[in-house]
Amino acid sequence: MTSSAATKQYAPAKSFAKRRETASHVGKGHLRGVPRATYRLQFNSEFTLTHARELAPYLSQLGISHVYASPLLKACPGSTHGYDICDFQMLNPELGTERDLETLHEELARHSMGLILDIVPNHMGIAGPENRWWQDVLARGKASRYAGFFDIDWNSSDPRLRGKVVLPILPDYYHRELQRGAIRLAHHNGVLQLQCGEVRLLVSPATLQRVGDSNSSAVVEKINKSPDRIDEIVRMQNYVPMYWRTGETVLNYRRFFTITGLAGLRIEEASVFEQSFSLVKQWLEKGWVNGLRVDHVDGLRNPEQYLQRLRQAVPGAWIVIEKILGPGEGLCPSWPVSGTTGYDFLNDVCGLFIDPLGEKRFSKLYRDFTGDRAKYSTIVHQKKRQIIQGDFAAETNRLTELLLEIAAAHWRCRDFTRTELCQGWTEVAIGLPVYRTYVGTGTTEVAERDLRVIHDAATAARKARPELPPELFDFIEELLLFRRRGMIEDDFVRRFQQLTGAIMAKAAEDTAFYCYNRFIVLNEVGGDPGRFGLSVAAFHQMCRRRQEAWPHSMNSVSTHDTKRGADVRARLCLLSQMPQEWAQTVRRWAKLNDHNRTGNWPDQKTEYFLYQTLVGAWPLSRQRIVDYMQKAVREAKEHTDWNRQVPEYEQALRSFIEGALDNSDFMADLKRFVSSLEDDARVTSLAQTLVQLTAPGVPDLYQGGELWDLSLADPDNRRPVDLARRKQMLATAQTLDADKAWQQRPSGMSKLWLIWKVLETRRRFAACFSAAGRYAALTVRGAKAAHVVAFARGGNVVTIAPRLVRGIKGHWSNTTVKLPAGRWHNALTNEDVSNGDMSVLTAHFPVAFLIRE
Repeated sequence: MTSSAATKQYAPAKSFAKRRETASHVGKGHLRGVPRATYRLQFNSEFTLTHARELAPYLSQLGISHVYASPLLKACPGSTHGYDICDFQMLNPELGTERDLETLHEELARHSMGLILDIVPNHMGIAGPENRWWQDVLARGKASRYAGFFDIDWNSSDPRLRGKVVLPILPDYYHRELQRGAIRLAHHNGVLQLQCGEVRLLVSPATLQRVGDSNSSAVVEKINKSPDRIDEIVRMQNYVPMYWRTGETVLNYRRFFTITGLAGLRIEEASVFEQSFSLVKQWLEKGWVNGLRVDHVDGLRNPEQYLQRLRQAVPGAWIVIEKILGPGEGLCPSWPVSGTTGYDFLNDVCGLFIDPLGEKRFSKLYRDFTGDRAKYSTIVHQKKRQIIQGDFAAETNRLTELLLEIAAAHWRCRDFTRTELCQGWTEVAIGLPVYRTYVGTGTTEVAERDLRVIHDAATAARKARPELPPELFDFIEELLLFRRRGMIEDDFVRRFQQLTGAIMAKAAEDTAFYCYNRFIVLNEVGGDPGRFGLSVAAFHQMCRRRQEAWPHSMNSVSTHDTKRGADVRARLCLLSQMPQEWAQTVRRWAKLNDHNRTGNWPDQKTEYFLYQTLVGAWPLSRQRIVDYMQKAVREAKEHTDWNRQVPEYEQALRSFIEGALDNSDFMADLKRFVSSLEDDARVTSLAQTLVQLTAPGVPDLYQGGELWDLSLADPDNRRPVDLARRKQMLATAQTLDADKAWQQRPSGMSKLWLIWKVLETRRRFAACFSAAGRYAALTVRGAKAAHVVAFARGGNVVTIAPRLVRGIKGHWSNTTVKLPAGRWHNALTNEDVSNGDMSVLTAHFPVAFLIRE
C-alpha cells in the first residue's frame, strides 16, 4: 500500500470483553506451575549456575517455589547484568555450561522448585566482536543475511550514510583520529580488520579483494602510513565510524534508550523471533525453564503480536512482562500474559504507608529550603523536551523525515515545514501521560484509552504551541489514531509509539526523579511523585481489581531497577508522619554543614536529596554515598552530566559530603535521628512484607531482601549478597517463636522469620491465594482504625498490618478488626484468636496473620 492510499478509519473500541475472554485462560489460572513465590538472582561471572544450585535447599526451606533468573544467554564479556545479549543461541559461558543448567534444574526439581527466566527480545549487545549477526552486517551491509534482523535505516537522506551503518565509536572527530593514526588496518588472529582505537571491525569483501587477506604486514603498514589510503579503505566499508558526540545525532539504527552498544531487533519478523527464542524454547520444552519474564515490552514494534507468538510457542508457561503503567493505566486486557513484574504493586503498597496529611508541610519545606516551586508534571515536560532535543536527536530526525514524506503526499499538509512538523509531533509526545500507546498493534479497533490519551495530548499541544497551525495537530492526531493509513504512515505511528516509552523513561525515571526531590520515596519506577500516599480504601480497590483481572501478576517491592530498596522506602515513609520534626531537623543540619559548601555548591536541592538519602540508607560507607550522589547529580543533568561532566561541581559535592561525614555534631545528630526511627521503620517494613506476601499476585523477593535491604539504585543494589549468613540465620529462625524473632530484629531476623512463616502457610493454603481465592477487605473500628489495613483471602486466611505507625508504640486503644465468622488462629504466635483486638494481635509480633481452623 502506498503512503497516499486511502484507507479505512480505525474506530474506538466499545468493549474489551471479547478480547479479554481470549486471554482470560492466562490471567485466571489455566497455567502450569504458577509460582507460589519467586526469588530474583542476578547472575554474572561471580555468581554462576553452580552457586545457584548450592542455594536451592535454602530457598526451598524459605518457602520459595521458583528461582527467578536474570538473563542467562551469552552476554558481552564481563557483563554484570546480562541484558546485553550478543548470542541468543548460546548459554553465557561465564555462568556455566548447559550441563550446569541441567544440574541446576535437577537440584531445583528435587526440592519441587522451578526456574523463571528473564528474556530480552528488544535488543542485542553489539559493543564487542562477539555478536556474529552484527559483525556479518558490518562486513556485508545490506547483503548480509542478518541485515533484516536489526532495525537499521539503510536509506538515509545523507548521501554519505546511505547504505551504511553509523558507528559512533570514535573518541574525537574522524579527521583527527585519522591524522594521528588511530584508524588503521591490522590483522587479528589472521583476519584483516579495521582498528578504530580499541574497537576492531571486520572489513568488507571488497576490501579483502583490494588489499588481500594475507598476513603481509608490509602491505598493511604501507597503507597505514597514508591517511588518504586509510580513508579510501574506510569509505569501502558498510559502516561509517564517527565521533561519538556527532555520531549519536545521525545514528541510523534503533537502540535501547540512549545506549549505542545495544541495537534494536526487528523481533516482529517471524524469522528473528524464531532464531532469538530457539534455545530458550528448548529449555522450556525440556522443563529446565518453567516461566518467563519479558524485558522492556514497550520497546517492541508490536508487543501484542510478540506476546501472542510467545504464548503459542509456550502455551502453558507463566509469563509476566516488564511494563510500566502510568497513573490510572491498566494492562492491555488482550495480552496473553499473567501480568506485570510488579512496579504498579510496588508503588501502591508504598503509598499505603505514606501519610497524605503530611503533604502540605512537605511541600512548604521543599519550596522554602530549595526555592524550587515547579510542579512535578512541569519538570517532566521540561525534561522530555530536553531529552528529545538532546539524547534522542537521531530518533527525532528519523521520525521527522518520515513525517515530512507523509505530509508531502497529502495536499492539506504539504505546506508544513520540517521545523513545524518536528515541533508538532514532539509536542504531542511531550504531552502523553503514559509511556506509550498501542494503536495498530492488536485488532482494528483503537482502544478507548489510546483514543483518549492521544486526543488529550494533541489538545494540550495545541494550547502549548499556539503559534503553530492547529491543522498541524489535527493531522498528527489523525495519523496516531490510524485514520490516515499507508506503509509510511503506519511506520511513523509504530516508531512514534516505540520512542515515547523511551522518552518517558529517560525524562522521568532517569532525570526528573533526580530533580524533583520533595519526597524521594515517591520517586520510584512506575510511580508518580505528585501523588502523596494511598488510602486504605483505594488500596483495597486496587487489590480487588488485581484479583479479578490479574491474580497471577508479580508482587515486587525491590528489583534490580528500583531506585531504593524496600526498607529504605519503609524508613523514609515515616517522615511523612512527622513533617514538622523533619523540617526542623533539615534546617538544623543545613546550619551544621553550611561551612562545607564551596561557594553556592552544592545547590540546596542536592543537599536536601542527600539528607533524605542518608536517613533512608544509613548506615552506609563513605564511598557508597559519594558514588551514589555522583550518579544522582549526573542523572539530574542540572549541574553536571554523564556526557558533559563538570569536575568543579562534582568536587564541591564530594567535599560537602566528606565534610558532613567528618562533622561530629552532624553525625551524632544523624545517628540519633535515624535511631529514633528504627523500630517504627522495622514495623513498617514487616507490614509491607506481609502485605506483599499475601495480597493478590505472586510475591517476588529480590536477592538478599529477606533481611533488611538498605540498598540504593544500581549498581549499589547489585553488590554481592552474604547468602551463607542467610542460610545460618534461617536455621536459627526455624527454632524461634514470635517474641524471640522480634527481639532479634536488628539483624533482620524478624523479617526472615516472617517470610518463612507466611510462605509456609501460603503453601498449605494455596487455594486461598489462587485465582479463585476471593479478596475481602475487613472492617477496622476504634481510635486507631486508620492505622490498620486488614483483608481476607479465600475466606480462610487474614492479613492484619499496621500502617502510619509513628508514635503508636503498640498503644492501640480500643482498635479492633472485625473478623469473619469462625475459629481463628494466629499463624505467627500460635495463639487462638477470639476477637480482633489489635492490642492482643500484635502483643508478641507487630503484624498478624490468621488462619481459620
